[in-house]
Amino acid sequence: MTLFGLDETRVRALAAGVRGGLPADDDPATAGEVFARAAWSGLAEPGDGTAGLLVASLGASVALTAILESWSPVHLGALVRDALGEEPGSPDLVFAASPSPDTTEADADTSAELEQALDLGLQRWRPRLNSNEVIHTLQQAARLQTRLLLATDALWPSALDDLEQHAPLALWWRGVPGALAALPNSIALVGARAATGYGEHIAMEASAGLVDRGFAIVSGAAYGIDGMAHRAALASDGITVAFLAGGVDRFYPSGHDSLLTRIVASGAVVSELPCGAAPTKWRFLQRNRLIAAASSATIVLEAGWRSGSLNTAGHASALGRPLGAVPGPITSPTSAGCHRLIREFAAVCVTNPTEMAELVGEQSIQVPLEFPDSDAGPGPIPRTSDQVRVFDALSGRSPRTVADLSRRAGLSGAAVRGALGGLDLDGAAQEREAGWVRRL
Repeated sequence: MTLFGLDETRVRALAAGVRGGLPADDDPATAGEVFARAAWSGLAEPGDGTAGLLVASLGASVALTAILESWSPVHLGALVRDALGEEPGSPDLVFAASPSPDTTEADADTSAELEQALDLGLQRWRPRLNSNEVIHTLQQAARLQTRLLLATDALWPSALDDLEQHAPLALWWRGVPGALAALPNSIALVGARAATGYGEHIAMEASAGLVDRGFAIVSGAAYGIDGMAHRAALASDGITVAFLAGGVDRFYPSGHDSLLTRIVASGAVVSELPCGAAPTKWRFLQRNRLIAAASSATIVLEAGWRSGSLNTAGHASALGRPLGAVPGPITSPTSAGCHRLIREFAAVCVTNPTEMAELVGEQSIQVPLEFPDSDAGPGPIPRTSDQVRVFDALSGRSPRTVADLSRRAGLSGAAVRGALGGLDLDGAAQEREAGWVRRL
């Protein structure tokens, strides 16, 4: 018997290697789902709504089979609609801008839009389809005692389901189960990488004070505020969880290797990307949505006007999570982002752990936050998400073809070519005879 073209016994063994400590099941379908979820974590970029819809509708195994057997977008679209029990014009099919279920024309438009999204998705995923890479990922994860968490597991952070089709397809994690179980009673502390002494002091006091009140601390393991929040939680014998933008086998930043090793010993390090995946600017921005969704509240402790932590604040607000910001000196540019949150976006001004803890019991004010991406690059015109992903995939020395960039960025060839055009006009990319290079 085979699964996905591989020997079924081997698939079962690979799946079992990343499921230690969780209920086991000898059913081949379960092993296939584990293998397929592992594969999908590398096929689709974080937050890919089309992949989320496809997997939620058909299951990871069937969705992976569709890629392997080159099913058409029309066939897939029909299966998705049947699985959801929706008519083509239903407003629950997320690809319709203004669905009108009473009209045949609207039904056709919605079906075409869904099929177009699936077609673009297939163009993104197929270049990454490599069974050897999935096998290597699972073997590497098993060696490091990395586990794969599925949405059906008891330890799955159910708050992530609020992300709907943009929720992670699976989570890779290292650490102790109790850390994941503590996430429903956690608070995210985020802020600037280039933190001041004031910001790090506030982070230390906030983290220790919240741990004393029974909260787990969630952050992103970056330099500055994130690192201090994790360290203070550990020093107070508390639980802390770090969400990474790359694989949990390659700690980033490298300067926090020892810190993340300590977190694994008593907390958890989590990522939606498989072992070996490199962190990129796009993945950092998508990682932020997990920090905001998994926590009961988000506190921005110190942030500049365009700090990446404002991106996390935006996700928290969009999800209806309580949002707090710590004020700083009005002359300090590193607190300008916090003041902006308080003044323009209804973040609650908090100055101590008691006030931060009170946020969890308060009704949050949902105000949409729209910040330009802090990593969008220089220039008056912010880069699009596709341009950010393609720029990440470019090399400053080795020319790369459109096909190679498509695989690295997780985008279709057409999307890569469009992004390269914008980067070329911006002076950020240059075409050479052998391919495209980044202009530094």
